[in-house]
Amino acid sequence: MIISIEGIDGAGKNTLARALTERISADRLAFPRYEESIHAQLAARALRLEMGDLTNSAYAMATLFALDRHGVVEKLRAASGRDEILLLDRYVASNAAYSWARTEDESVVQWVFDLEFGDLGLPQPDLQVLLDTPVKVAAERAEKRAEADASRAKDAYETDGGLQARTCEAYRRLAATSWAGQWIVAQPNEDVSSLAERIITRIQAQKNL
Repeated sequence: MIISIEGIDGAGKNTLARALTERISADRLAFPRYEESIHAQLAARALRLEMGDLTNSAYAMATLFALDRHGVVEKLRAASGRDEILLLDRYVASNAAYSWARTEDESVVQWVFDLEFGDLGLPQPDLQVLLDTPVKVAAERAEKRAEADASRAKDAYETDGGLQARTCEAYRRLAATSWAGQWIVAQPNEDVSSLAERIITRIQAQKNL
């Protein structure tokens, strides 16, 4: 099964992933794969404003992130529909939400769907979890993370408060319409342990279908 954890920068995705892996057996994979993927590395350079005007194009950036995921398409396909759990820190919904927020054009959501699930053949997730963390709280976490770790300096997306707010709203709308499959929405300040148990209950229910 593919379970993706979604949310804006600083939403708490890594914290939830740790809580889940303490309770269930699951492989973990985080996107973008900055350490292994040339496409992710180019996207990172663009977000540091080192690639000319590349970052100005939401479609160009979305394509780089999509190609990063395509680099492990066989691993993703192998996990889809099986009892083993592959836990993802961001997946295709992240591309849809950020692209929508950047362009403010809803048609880009279908474009991302067609590109990643269609042209690139990525499997749809079995469950998507949205951490609906308040933008201010997420921004404070991202700032503290950057201060504590020089390698996690905030990029062009993270420093744009308006973009983060629009992305948060885009995520909510994707979840409300069950975009690309089933969703669980974690409410602000929901206890991570309780959320983890809620997700596990849903996973078990889906396995029994």
